[in-house]
Amino acid sequence: QVQLVESGGGLVQPGGSLRLSCAASGSIFSIAAMGWYRQAPGKQRELVATISSSGRTKYADSVKGRFTISRRNAKNTVYLQMNSLKPEDTAVYYCNCNAEIYGRVGFLDDYWGQGTQVTVSS
Repeated sequence: QVQLVESGGGLVQPGGSLRLSCAASGSIFSIAAMGWYRQAPGKQRELVATISSSGRTKYADSVKGRFTISRRNAKNTVYLQMNSLKPEDTAVYYCNCNAEIYGRVGFLDDYWGQGTQVTVSS
C-alpha cells in the first residue's frame, strides 16, 4: 500500500500564497503521475494539476499562471505552489499518485491523501 501525507494548508488572504507538500511512503516500486485535486463545499472533486515522472505538467484552466506543480522523485514528494490566491480557490486539496507497489508490479493503482484545507478569505 501507499500512504500520502499532505501538509501546508491553512488560511490566507486573497492575493496571498501557500505551498502544499505531499510525501508518499509505503511499499512503492515506482510512481508514475502525481497530482493535486480539490473539492469545494457542494461541488465535485476537480483536477488542479498533475505532473508525470518525466516532469510533464497539466493544469486546470482556472489555476494556470498562478499555481506551479513540482516533484522530487528521489523523495516521492510532490509540491503545489499557489500564488495570487482567490476566494474561489477555497477547498480541501487532495494529493494523488498513480503507483506500482511491490507485489503488484506492472499494475498502476490510484492512491489518495486525506486532504488539507485551504481557505482564502479576508
